[in-house]
Amino acid sequence: MSTIRTEEKAALRRRIRQLEKAMTPEEQAGSDRALFARLNQLNCFRQAENLLLFCGTGSEPRTMDWFDALLVTGKMIYLPRCLAEGRMEFRRYRGREHLELNRWSIPEPSLNCPLIRPQQIEFALIPALCYDRTGQRLGHGGGYYDRFLAEYTGATAGLCRDLLLQQTVPTEPHDQPVDFVLTESLTIPARGKTI
Repeated sequence: MSTIRTEEKAALRRRIRQLEKAMTPEEQAGSDRALFARLNQLNCFRQAENLLLFCGTGSEPRTMDWFDALLVTGKMIYLPRCLAEGRMEFRRYRGREHLELNRWSIPEPSLNCPLIRPQQIEFALIPALCYDRTGQRLGHGGGYYDRFLAEYTGATAGLCRDLLLQQTVPTEPHDQPVDFVLTESLTIPARGKTI
């Protein structure tokens, strides 16, 4: 790993966290509503039955607020469960009472929730601190999603508040982009995919 790239990523993470902290709860809630509306306009999301989502924590979009509305439409929601060696498995969301906090205080499905194979997931929403217009993401540094994305062939998208959208995100060879970047005001087909 390049020391320069590592330092660039660390500096960008600090800058993004400062911008997030400056948002009021009202601004975050309005942003979350606009991001969900934008996500619902994406054809590959609307057509998918098996969704890989994530539980937004801290200043991330409050994705769990959307789960009930999605379940009513017949979609199946799966969430990651972190394993050893930077790997994840994916288990069905069966309600908040079946979630437990992992070592980073992120809610994940308990072991009694059914597993799904990655090949069965049709659409994956990938978390990040921020994105750029080419679909590159700045994650938290654990590499979990890069390992998943390196083998995943379904549609992918990332949510990025307008305030946090970057011209470029520092990348390394192992970093994996998403197909679409969604902001409150933009749907960016980052890898030439059709909206």
